[in-house]
Amino acid sequence: MIDFSWLILVAGGLISGVIAGLLGIGGGIITIPLLVTLGYTPVQAIATSSLAIVITSISGSLQNWWMGYFDFKRVIYLGIPAFLTTGIGVYFANKIPSYIILFTFGIILLANIYLIELRKGLALNEKENTGPVFNPLVSKISTGGAAGILAGLFGLGGGTIMVPLQMLLLGEEIKVAIQTSLGVIVITALVACTGHTLEGNILFAQGIVLGCGGLLGVQMSTRTLPKLPDYTVSLVLRIFLGILSIYVFWEAWINYNY
Repeated sequence: MIDFSWLILVAGGLISGVIAGLLGIGGGIITIPLLVTLGYTPVQAIATSSLAIVITSISGSLQNWWMGYFDFKRVIYLGIPAFLTTGIGVYFANKIPSYIILFTFGIILLANIYLIELRKGLALNEKENTGPVFNPLVSKISTGGAAGILAGLFGLGGGTIMVPLQMLLLGEEIKVAIQTSLGVIVITALVACTGHTLEGNILFAQGIVLGCGGLLGVQMSTRTLPKLPDYTVSLVLRIFLGILSIYVFWEAWINYNY
């Protein structure tokens, strides 16, 4: 009997890399459900995903840097609080039941759809000088800190919350938020990967295979992103989050019943 699981991992990594470069998301929203479907536990899936995200995010950020779309200052401002909080997420990932982790993951995906829409309304208000004013320092700490916790807890790299929060609290354009997010994910993924390695949760062979597929995918999408209209990128992000949330809720239900 031919084992197609490794081929599936390569394909999954490729898709996650495309998503990472196009939407500023670490790729965990693809690799985690994929690994769970292949029979690995949610904690193993989260931990192994963090290794793949390290490879993918470094590759994509280097490509953005070569293309002139990488802002070190933005990345550091968000990366420091993310670095400090990622360990919190890793700790709780080993304490919380898997079905609760998956269910919470689904809620976050749905919330991000709303946050992206909310940002559009705020952008219109700001043009009329009627929008709320957020403290820049608090906004950066909140955005980076939330990304770090999610990176450790869900193996996401934090991008699923970081892109909407950059748009909402920092007023960033979607493409700038995506490119910055991918850079911060390098930091959060490295910390999360280290923490999960110490806990013994990572499947290194599977993670490297996923990461190599992601490396190829992110190279393609980082080159494509600057050419796409903002509306198209926003629409793709919202549709993707909606579809994936349904799948994650289903996995949470299965884990709850077992």
